[in-house]
Amino acid sequence: MRRILVIGNGMASVRFVEELLRAAPGRFDVTVVGAETSPGYNRVLLSALLAGDVKQDDILLRGRDWYEANGVRLLTGDPVISIDCELKVATLASDETIEFDHCVFATGSNPIKLPLPGIDLPGVRAFRDLSDVDAMEVCASKGEKVAVIGGGLLGIEAAYGLARRGADVTLVHVMDRLMERQLDAPSAALLRRAMARKGVKVLLEKSTQAILGDDHVCGLSFTDESSLDLSQVICAVGIRPNAALAKTAGLDVNRGIVVDDAMRASIDGFFAIGECAEHRGVAYGLVEPAYAQARTLALHLAGAAAPFEGMVLATNLKVSGVPVFSAGEFLEPEGADIVVMQDRANSIYRKCVIANGLLIGCILVGDTDDALWYLDLIRAKTDISLARRMLVHGRAFAEPLLTPPLADRAA
Repeated sequence: MRRILVIGNGMASVRFVEELLRAAPGRFDVTVVGAETSPGYNRVLLSALLAGDVKQDDILLRGRDWYEANGVRLLTGDPVISIDCELKVATLASDETIEFDHCVFATGSNPIKLPLPGIDLPGVRAFRDLSDVDAMEVCASKGEKVAVIGGGLLGIEAAYGLARRGADVTLVHVMDRLMERQLDAPSAALLRRAMARKGVKVLLEKSTQAILGDDHVCGLSFTDESSLDLSQVICAVGIRPNAALAKTAGLDVNRGIVVDDAMRASIDGFFAIGECAEHRGVAYGLVEPAYAQARTLALHLAGAAAPFEGMVLATNLKVSGVPVFSAGEFLEPEGADIVVMQDRANSIYRKCVIANGLLIGCILVGDTDDALWYLDLIRAKTDISLARRMLVHGRAFAEPLLTPPLADRAA
């Protein structure tokens, strides 16, 4: 029986093991090694956990009994610290060694650490795992003043969760709008107003110069010579692939671990999936591509072919209680036509970006019921020429005008 070592126990890892058990039951001896003490959990729901909307048991992906029942060995809290690619042996922090035939890197990503004076002060942390949530809950319960640096998805979720738990929260972002990678200016303005209604103060175009304090954080100073008094700082400025172990082992690493369409790394018998992988020059930081890669690899190891050829990126989530969706090229590329519908009273915004008779990008805020339908139109490159004027009004109005309707094509 071939031995598979999976390094990492996050969302990509769990999905890979599930897919492998379906595709090749009983054919592999699987060992999963996770750095955290908890079995794999849904990291997307950390903000809901922080906000108190769910409990820790609710975000667990698979319990230890599931691994045992399926013959999968699970080791937690004992990370892999080195790999001998020639001998195919991994060494854990406890000095235990594991021999394998195939090794799958599912090591995820690490939070980016800002190169700021004071970044290592007590009271400064990232928002990445369960231990971060525990610490943030404590400071929020005391009503402390907290600054969240970063106006992307992670920063917004951290700010929202902290505010829900009672903290006095200020969100600091260097750009001119929130979630600039997923939203345009009008949709970001709607989101900012929603954040304000939740009690989060937002400072835009604010560049942090230093984190202030001697033995504990006490404030932030900015390049415009202003400052902010506080007692906690959450850094949520982005992530980078956790590929250091693979690089040390000798695998090709650019931004992430370089893989082909079958998720094979540069050394035979080694693979990478999820946030740590770089495919065709892209390191995805989203769940959907990670799950697709997990399926591709499981089928490849089972002897089937289902190559991962990349995908149009989409963001579909609820931020501070506001549904938000964006996909494709939504920032008005040259030569494209833009169709917008906005209902300010109900905080609804829709934007469709059209080029050569195709929908190439869209943004939805406030009403995202048709989000996956729009995404299908983009990915399938459906001719929407006849539905162009009605497209922004949603599926019910536009789909009957498609040639042929998407539902008929899919059937």
